[in-house]
Amino acid sequence: MRFFRVISVLTLLALAVASARAAVLPRPSPDFAINLGQGKQARISQYKGKTVVIAFILTYCSHCQKAIGVLSRMQQEYGARGLQVLASATEDMAAAALPGFLRQFEPPFPVGVNTTDEFVTYMQHPTMLQLYMPGLVFIDRDGFIQAQCEGRDAFLEATSMEKNIRAKVEEMLKTPDAAPKKTGARKGYTKRSN
Repeated sequence: MRFFRVISVLTLLALAVASARAAVLPRPSPDFAINLGQGKQARISQYKGKTVVIAFILTYCSHCQKAIGVLSRMQQEYGARGLQVLASATEDMAAAALPGFLRQFEPPFPVGVNTTDEFVTYMQHPTMLQLYMPGLVFIDRDGFIQAQCEGRDAFLEATSMEKNIRAKVEEMLKTPDAAPKKTGARKGYTKRSN
């Protein structure tokens, strides 16, 4: 009898963890603000009409640094097509570490800082689960978060990171199919009767 209680409790815990782990997707992006310093911010609402990728990073994390390199190439390649990359460092001393990080990696997009709590809330990351960096969020032109991932996800494995990010960016940049054209009379054309 005790064995069945233990199994029941473990099963319920496993279900709770699995359901607590899933962020709601797609969902409208809150108007998140990345602090750029000197009182300046980059707000998500500034980029409505663009495909936005936000990278939450740790400046000292090699996996995060690789993601910034990939996203820098994506910004240069796809910026003219409507891609906007943003990044936010979330470690405790991010503001102090950011100038050196920017000099070293020279990302062609805004990079600022946020607290870990702001990042966790924005990504809907359950506080009871460990956080793996980097965190990427993909926002469509209408301001909806369509996808997100963390460093532990297969999407961000070092060997396939660039391929996966590129595929997701290209998918999100595709323009929606044009509405079918109406058939009928053209302007300046009069239908003649016999």
